[in-house]
Amino acid sequence: MSEISLLSFTAASVALVHTLLGPDHYLPFAALAKARAWSVGKTIRITLICGLGHIVGSIFLGVFGVAVGAQLASLEIIESTRADLAAWGVLTLGLVYLAWGLRKAWHPATKKCCGHSRLRDSASRGTFWGLFIVFVLGPCELLIPLLMYPAATGNVMGAVIVSRVFGAVTVLTMLAAVIISV
Repeated sequence: MSEISLLSFTAASVALVHTLLGPDHYLPFAALAKARAWSVGKTIRITLICGLGHIVGSIFLGVFGVAVGAQLASLEIIESTRADLAAWGVLTLGLVYLAWGLRKAWHPATKKCCGHSRLRDSASRGTFWGLFIVFVLGPCELLIPLLMYPAATGNVMGAVIVSRVFGAVTVLTMLAAVIISV
């Protein structure tokens, strides 16, 4: 078995386990889909876009690290900072939803106005962008070393293959978990 085949198998296995053991990869989508009465199609689209952002953000960081010749340790510091930002983003998004829910509970709308759907569309866009930013900032720490090895040995195609395998398995696992949860 070649190194890239072995790395690809490892990437697929790690991506599957990492995604299933990280409920932050699917529970926000399932919860919001139920709370917002999203259609299955909308839920899949939002999960797919956020999952791709999650992977692309980590690939970008890995490519940047290879391009500037950064050591793996310095990339881990950047990933750690991204993890902190993502955690604060999830917390902030949750607190905003808590405040919004409490406000709606304490001040129920007695009549619907003509701008109601516009407000709902605006809140939905805010939800999407909040999730997207959190997932782009959220690290895929496990992808970086898998990506760095073939890139460091000059095997660009190997790095691309490993990244694609990791990304595809991560996003497909996210989608499957969300669909099962909804």
